[in-house]
Amino acid sequence: MFKFNGSLIRAGGNAKTVKGDKLGKYITAILYMAPADLAVKKTLCAFADIAGCKKGCLNLAGMGIYSNVQVARANKSKRFRDNTEKFMQDLYNDIVKFVAKCEREKVLAAIRLNGTSDILWERIPVNGFANIFEAFPNVQFYDYTKTHTRKFEALPSNYHITLSYSESNSKYASDILRVAKKHNLSVAVVYRSNIQSAKIANMPIIDGDKTDLRFTDKAGSIIALKAKGSAKKDDSGFVIG
Repeated sequence: MFKFNGSLIRAGGNAKTVKGDKLGKYITAILYMAPADLAVKKTLCAFADIAGCKKGCLNLAGMGIYSNVQVARANKSKRFRDNTEKFMQDLYNDIVKFVAKCEREKVLAAIRLNGTSDILWERIPVNGFANIFEAFPNVQFYDYTKTHTRKFEALPSNYHITLSYSESNSKYASDILRVAKKHNLSVAVVYRSNIQSAKIANMPIIDGDKTDLRFTDKAGSIIALKAKGSAKKDDSGFVIG
């Protein structure tokens, strides 16, 4: 099995991405940090409060239940806060090593930088490049986001974004659907029990738990994700159905 353990990103240990890895083409590495303001005062998830996703955050799903994992994620958030330039250099170095391993294994590299955060990475320079995506033009990056105010039309071509839905705030919910329609983006919906309850605005439903490779989805779809971890008990509107 493919394994990569960098100082910031890791691959091969996530149950969902492994499903995509088994397709034999892509290997996904993910950066997990402590979300929102869990470890740092300035939130890493700008819309966490309005979207009501703090309680149901995947931060506590899977390996996130273990205290050592939470400490590691908190430390990454603090590294990012305290010295963003050094953090980005470390991330750059990790990706160089990950891509090299992927090349040796004859697979393609895919990377999610917001495993449990919602940082606008496109705004952060690294090594003389405008952002990490420009630094690695042949790597497929992808993320889920609740930050519907970002400039989607200006995002790098190798950065795929899926919007994240919530009904905890009616304006937020309508804004997500409006932006999705405008930019032909898919929308991730966390549902409680019946996958059909994720159906919104007559958009076709894709079972998002079959693979995490969101950039392979048909654009303009609902990506249905079954509630996991603490999200199973969420009543904020983040989980629907």
